[in-house]
Amino acid sequence: MDGNVNSEAPWQTLDPPVTLGVLADTHVPDRVPRLPAAVADVFRQAEVRAILHAGDVSSPQVLRDLARIAPVYAVRGNRDLFLGFSLPAVYRFRIGPWRIALLHGHHSMLRYVWDKLRFLLGFPLTFRFIERRAVYQVPWAHVVILGHTHAPVLYRYQGRWVFNPGSPTTPPFGRGPAPPTVGLLHVTQEARLRFEFVLLEGT
Repeated sequence: MDGNVNSEAPWQTLDPPVTLGVLADTHVPDRVPRLPAAVADVFRQAEVRAILHAGDVSSPQVLRDLARIAPVYAVRGNRDLFLGFSLPAVYRFRIGPWRIALLHGHHSMLRYVWDKLRFLLGFPLTFRFIERRAVYQVPWAHVVILGHTHAPVLYRYQGRWVFNPGSPTTPPFGRGPAPPTVGLLHVTQEARLRFEFVLLEGT
């Protein structure tokens, strides 16, 4: 969240039932040349109504490619400086009774630089700290969707869901090999939540 940590987009409202495609940390082309074709295959097969990108897009071409599948809502990550402020820091969604926040997880560029300095000095933050810091940024949310760590995560914290779809291209740093993943968020007609991780085959 660069500069203004309260840079939130207007509320988006979707009616259940709905399936959302969720991904983060695509890093095209700074770490990989292109988005794996399996991402589109998963989202098309799931018939997603919208796609949520939790930052570190790195190339606007990624968003154009995803928009051929469904409307895309993307927030800016620490590697999205080239996009300036064209992406919001936070997207807010209402789906049935649920309030859902989409953000990257790096907080602000100043905080990101401080976190990186801590890392270089041998005092890295834990992934859990980063996740919970994101939760505190959006106290109104029932569901917090984030990226930044590249690590797939789903758990409850202080009564709220924390969901990171992982990265479809780049494993988490320092965690050893990890499979490329995207996520799906299903909200049923009865407004029940169901989270799903999808392993990308052939990538």
